[in-house]
Amino acid sequence: MKGARAALFVHGAGGGGWEWNVWRGVFEAAGFQVAAPDLMPVRGDVAATRLQDYQAQVRAALAALPRPRVLVGASLGGLLALDAAEGTDAVVLVNPLPPVPWHVDMPARDWPDVVPWRRAARLSGTREAMPDADDATMLFAFRHWRDESGAVLREAGRGIAAARPACPMLCVVSEHDDDVPPSITWAMAEASGAEVLQTVSGSHVGPLLGREAAGVASQAVEWLNRTVPAG
Repeated sequence: MKGARAALFVHGAGGGGWEWNVWRGVFEAAGFQVAAPDLMPVRGDVAATRLQDYQAQVRAALAALPRPRVLVGASLGGLLALDAAEGTDAVVLVNPLPPVPWHVDMPARDWPDVVPWRRAARLSGTREAMPDADDATMLFAFRHWRDESGAVLREAGRGIAAARPACPMLCVVSEHDDDVPPSITWAMAEASGAEVLQTVSGSHVGPLLGREAAGVASQAVEWLNRTVPAG
């Protein structure tokens, strides 16, 4: 559609494009052309996959979309979106893994070469990670988690340098987040001149998969309507 905006959604570690199902519906209803690809392990080998492999996939997917286009990323996907922000007209980060220098405030984690989020998945663990989601969403997520590259997470944890985006930026922050402390995202947003959408989400994935996900997505669309009008 001439004048329509495009949106690329980048998912977090251990997930897939399915994480954006609610947001996709909200954005498409607002007239966006949406792409939400799965980040793919290099040559099908999770352990051999590196951060640069995902970075290249995000940049290629973004370049394939027409302008105006926006880049939306969550968790690891937020860090990848920030890294590719020079190619977009606006960026929305949802509880993103932080770049340098804010990465030093993240809780220390030791990742194996393959993080067995699929193989070791338990419905009880999914419920603990998604206290603000309904039962159907929890079951769907439990069935769709995937193993992740520990090397990617180690590289992200060591921090990558990402320039302050020249385009408008919105940071979506959960009220409670055991993976990325909200104070880190607030500090990054303040230093970067980004706007902040504070949510009542009770988990790291709540803005995408919690009961309030559609409302959060609608507020992100409202922000984009002000900053990147169609056409």
